[in-house]
Amino acid sequence: MNTYSLTLSGVKLEAMKSGALYWPEKRVLCVSDLHLGRSERIARLGGAMLPPYDTRETLAQLERDLLTTAANSVICLGDSFDDSASSRGISESDVMWITRMQAGRRWIWIQGNHDPGPLAIGGTHMAELPFPPLVFRHIARLQASGEISGHYHPKARVTAHGQSITRPCFLIDSDRIIMPAYGTYTGGLNTSHAVLKHLMRPEALAILTGPNLLPMPMPRD
Repeated sequence: MNTYSLTLSGVKLEAMKSGALYWPEKRVLCVSDLHLGRSERIARLGGAMLPPYDTRETLAQLERDLLTTAANSVICLGDSFDDSASSRGISESDVMWITRMQAGRRWIWIQGNHDPGPLAIGGTHMAELPFPPLVFRHIARLQASGEISGHYHPKARVTAHGQSITRPCFLIDSDRIIMPAYGTYTGGLNTSHAVLKHLMRPEALAILTGPNLLPMPMPRD
């Protein structure tokens, strides 16, 4: 399994190239900002007609990560659907796909700012999840510790061999992890943005996702 090993509040975690985070001791898989139904919402609101495959691509990646890790618990860190209408409009086959993945597992939907969690789909719905010594919530809070959050969809740019690439990334310091968006078509906020620089310590790392995980000091320019 291609992962980056890290420790937060004494807990050993594994950042995965897909953008998922795994807690081996507890067999917990954490993902953030799936934004299922994003292409449908954009089309519904009169935006660009994107290929309507984002939900299935995201669910397929989640299924692969569950098989790879054998996780028995899943934490979805908010904005699991692009809005409340998207959660109600998901196809029956995709609902069944999620239900199959939930079978035999504890499944936590954390409330996001885009949706309260898919209330018609199984699982437990929570505003946030204290799991000492960690806490899982959608949006980071200043002065928190042991915090794992999402919301900002961080991304970083790196230049190598004369080429510049931008990838979603984990942001990690001694207080917190801000997760990358797991879903397709989600976009992101550059690590040079003031809000991310304010939240993260000067020594923070960015772990770029993709075919190979790439750790680097968090870019601030």
